[in-house]
This record gives sequence, C-alpha cells and structure tokens, in this order.
Amino acid sequence: MPAGGEGELTVTVRMKVSPEPEQQRAVLDLMRRYRDALNYSIRAIIASKALSLTKAHRLLYKDLRERYGLPSKIAQDCYREAIAIAKSWLRNPRRGDMPTVKSLRMWLTHELGYRVKGDRVELAGGYRLRIIGWDRRYDDFPNREARLVFREGEFTLYVAKRVPRPAKYAPKGVLAVDINEGRVVVGNSSVEVRVETPVERALHYRRLAERLQGKYSSTRYMAWLRRRGVRRRVRHFHRKAKNIIEDWARKTAHIIVSLAKQSQLAVAREDLTGLVESLRRLPKGHRTALLRSATGGWRSGWTGRPRRTEYHYLLLTPLAPPLHAQGAALSLLRSATVGSGALTAALRPTGTA
Repeated sequence: MPAGGEGELTVTVRMKVSPEPEQQRAVLDLMRRYRDALNYSIRAIIASKALSLTKAHRLLYKDLRERYGLPSKIAQDCYREAIAIAKSWLRNPRRGDMPTVKSLRMWLTHELGYRVKGDRVELAGGYRLRIIGWDRRYDDFPNREARLVFREGEFTLYVAKRVPRPAKYAPKGVLAVDINEGRVVVGNSSVEVRVETPVERALHYRRLAERLQGKYSSTRYMAWLRRRGVRRRVRHFHRKAKNIIEDWARKTAHIIVSLAKQSQLAVAREDLTGLVESLRRLPKGHRTALLRSATGGWRSGWTGRPRRTEYHYLLLTPLAPPLHAQGAALSLLRSATVGSGALTAALRPTGTA
C-alpha cells in the first residue's frame, strides 16, 4: 500500500459490467423487484419509525423475502438502504413528498451481497456479471460496499475502497487560478496553463432540449410531458449538458492539483461564495451560460478536490479584469482576503484553512 499521512480516504472505482446473456433479463427483473421493495421499505420505515436495523429487520425481512423474492442478503441491504434514505428525509427541515426511488440500482455488501472473482462479479442469488473494464490502480486495496446501477442500457458497478491519505507537505510557492467564462488560467512566474471551458458545448444540448419542449407544447399545457419518447429525449439532452460540465470540471481540477503536487505549491483561487446568486442578476443570455458553468462545474468538480487530497489552497476575492497567469499569483495574493487576515495562516494544510 502506498505511504500516506494519518487517516484514510474513500475512493469509488467504476466497473463496467455485463450479465451473462442468459441472465440479463433475470438481473433486470431482480433490480426492478429491489426498487419496488426499496420504495415499500421506505414507506413502512417512515410510517413505523423503524429506524434501527433490528426494528427494520423484524418489520420487513419476511415481506422482502416472500413478497418480492429477494435473496436473503440483498433483502437485508434493501432495508439498510431504506433506513439511510428515511433518516436523510426525516432530518431535512424542508422535506417535501415522501422519497421515491425511480432508477434501477442495488446496494450490495462485499462478500455477502457480491464478490469479485477475477473478471467476474457474483451477486447473491447466483447471478454472474462479466467485468468489461475498470481502473486497475486500486486493485491492491480491499473492496467495500458497492452499488450496481443500470442506466441507458448499461450496467455499472461502483465499488468503494479505502486508501491512505496522501502525506502533507509545506508549500514552496503559490499556483494561481483565474476562472473566467471562456477559459481557466493556471500558473505563476514559472508555468502557465490555459484550459478552455465547455460552456458553449453544454449550452448546445440545453438549447436542443428547450427546442423540443417548445415544439411539443402549447399555450394551454406542456404536451411534451405526456409523450414518453420526447420526455426521454429532453432528459437525455439535459443529462448530456450536465455530464459535459462535470467531466470538464473534474479533469481541470485534476490538472490543477497535479501541477500543485508536482512542484509542492499552494493553490490560490478566487472566492466563489455567492457566485450563483450574483449571476442571477445578469441579462438572461449571459446569465444562462454562466449559471450552467457555476452550478454544474466548479462547485462539484473543484472545491472538494483540494480538501479531499489534503493539498493547500487559498480563497481569494475575485478581481474585475481577467488576469494574465504571469502576474496572477502576485496580484491575487495582494488582494487576498483570508479568514485570519494572515497569509501564513492560509498556507496551513487544507483541513485547517
């Protein structure tokens, strides 16, 4: 196992899998029964307030086995997931309707709910899936809980693993990040990297979705909601736009963190707090492009990455004019507003910044 600092991190390994040809219908049927059983369990747990494993087992296990035909361990995983969903919903002060699961997915416990043997995955109940491809970097780490998902005609197994936390380092300098609508500029006096944003590509699919919605709508009601094919296509376009932004955000964050790690630098970026609220006051055309980037990109792809990998970063106030990377570090540091007001405090490990 590679060396690291104290503690561990949780990573998710994505495995593309495919059932044996003669078992594909059976696996899909199992996942549909699991979904129905999960929704039944959520309603029963909330109604009875059976939020412990013991109470849920007494309340649901027999029904899940006999009524829905789930294998023993998958039935236990089903009410475990139902408890987690019910607790999350009950803790939400702004909860709406009772949660309902619509997608096909299963929560699986390692060794009991599923096993990985060579290039095969065995599920409880005798179901077998062939592994088509996965990230081999984490093969030396033990498998933990997994989630089998069926989406757009493909099966994917997401396996959780625990890996050592990377060792901390004392930063030797600063890597500045300037975030703009068209590009992101990363650099200092020694290096400069420019990454184009995919906002226009994402907006293209958003416009396709809106065009379909307008074509199959009238002033009286939205007819496209009643047409399954059109509704599915609209959902596909919106998911495509979201995936483009999130994929770009993750790759860009990886580039920035790799540069920082390679030269042992702290990362200085703009403080984007309140960005979405500010963008809503802009003209509609410009607002749509920027909101798509802000809500789908940097929030999910960047802010969590340094904290999760223990690299160092600064939160800086955004400047009005775009900055050239050669002078970005010095200009950003001069205008930095760190919580403690001291630059040295901001250069501490991420967990204390």
